[in-house]
Amino acid sequence: MTSNREKFHRFLSLFTGNSKVLVVINADPDAIASAMAVKRLLWRKVSEVSIAYFNKISRPDNLAMIEYTEPGMVMLDAVNKENFDSFVVVDSQPDHNEQFSGFDFDAIIDHHPLTCDKAKFVDIRSGYGACSTIMTEYIKCGKIKPSTKLAAALMLGIKTDTANFTRQATLKDIKAFQYLYQFADNNIVTKVERAALNQEDLDFLEKAIKQRKVINNRVFFHAGHITKPDELVMVADFFLTLTKVNWSIISGVYENRLIIIIRNDGLRKGAGNTVKEAFSLYGSAGGHKTMARAELDMKLIQKQINSISKKAVGQWIISVIEKTAGKKIE
Repeated sequence: MTSNREKFHRFLSLFTGNSKVLVVINADPDAIASAMAVKRLLWRKVSEVSIAYFNKISRPDNLAMIEYTEPGMVMLDAVNKENFDSFVVVDSQPDHNEQFSGFDFDAIIDHHPLTCDKAKFVDIRSGYGACSTIMTEYIKCGKIKPSTKLAAALMLGIKTDTANFTRQATLKDIKAFQYLYQFADNNIVTKVERAALNQEDLDFLEKAIKQRKVINNRVFFHAGHITKPDELVMVADFFLTLTKVNWSIISGVYENRLIIIIRNDGLRKGAGNTVKEAFSLYGSAGGHKTMARAELDMKLIQKQINSISKKAVGQWIISVIEKTAGKKIE
């Protein structure tokens, strides 16, 4: 097995002093922190490092994290990729979203199950709870003292993706968190974690509570057309806190894509396998045992059902989940 130090040096060997590096992410706390770590690792080793994201960021905690840790991120649409000669993706893999297409990635660093390894350098560790843990190990291999902001961001990445060490957490995640704690500005961590909800989020949650469907200990809610995909994640996590609820399946249509967020209690069939089996014919779908995501082409779904009304799409999701997993996910 390749050691962390060997992986670290192989990663650095991809670049020269003249390299212009673009780190492309689907921005959330883990991805932002991991991209920040790449930027620090390559500081003074390359000509330029920029971080570009393509998703709409609307959750207050994500916005607060950017404000307090990495305000220099740019939208991918505003980037001319011809200005860069090296490309890195962290906390995702190239086939996770169509926005990653068009790039020949030099490096993929991720903690999700392996689905794509087309790059010069690939470090995918599906046994880790967060990509931020992998990047912390890189930081340690480089004997780099992380800044207070970077340490805080990596801590938030680990806390978020492991749900405060209650989901997919490993001893490596805990050790990385302990290491970062001595350097981090915990005021940043507190500020970001307290920026949880705004009034719009509460209104969306109220709607979800009123319109939810509970079937065999599973909560379903289809929101129809949405403007903030992050709200689906918020609702999915919230519903899993309800007594006797084992699964949370929350969905909405955003820019002609059906986004489905799945959470479960980890005691039953894996969410990642379920969503992949159920929806991979219609777009990207996958994830971990307790959390998964699908982004599907509405044109393909329209061919399967007579109507793409809110009610019809919601029923289709329920029927596909039932058909795919049935009693196995109860």
